[in-house]
Amino acid sequence: HRITSWFSANMETAETELHYDTPFHLLIAVILSAQCTDKRVNMHTPQIFSRFPEPSDLASASFEEVYGLIRSISFPNNKAKHLIGMAKMLVSDFGGIVPSEPSELEKLPGVGRKTANVIASVIYGKAVIAVDTHVFRVSRRIGLSDGTTVEAVEKDLTEGFDAELRGIAHHWLILHGRYVCLARKPKCNECGITAACKYFKENAL
Repeated sequence: HRITSWFSANMETAETELHYDTPFHLLIAVILSAQCTDKRVNMHTPQIFSRFPEPSDLASASFEEVYGLIRSISFPNNKAKHLIGMAKMLVSDFGGIVPSEPSELEKLPGVGRKTANVIASVIYGKAVIAVDTHVFRVSRRIGLSDGTTVEAVEKDLTEGFDAELRGIAHHWLILHGRYVCLARKPKCNECGITAACKYFKENAL
């Protein structure tokens, strides 16, 4: 598969750009990153991580305190509620340990399928692909999927990438979408996979 070969050769160290030190802290960062840039999230997380080292610390925090720490991140109201609810459930249902199965992770407040797959893949090495807006757009544009829903695209990518590559494939597609295959104006002249790209072919660029 030409696309896989190119990414393997050129982006062998692709990984999340969110900063974190523990599975619990990555979970906080991923929840905060919804509709918000990783860069902005990373500006706020050091303070959040030092204040809430463990789920029990966040579970007993007040809404006002959490809100105050994240108020310049998008949707702070909802996210503050989700973070406290997530920490409470980690403590009450999971013994304070971030679960490894996506289906268990999805039970946590503020954790949808994408977040669950990110945690399962980044922390636990599960062979799942998280589909966020970049992954959805890029895989449809370059021709890895013609799915019209997140679930359909996830299914195509899961079938298209070998199990051991799924974790990194998610980061390949995100980084490609973030820096090269931009939403409004893709930088096709800087792209290494145009030879295999559906969009490039169809637009005879």
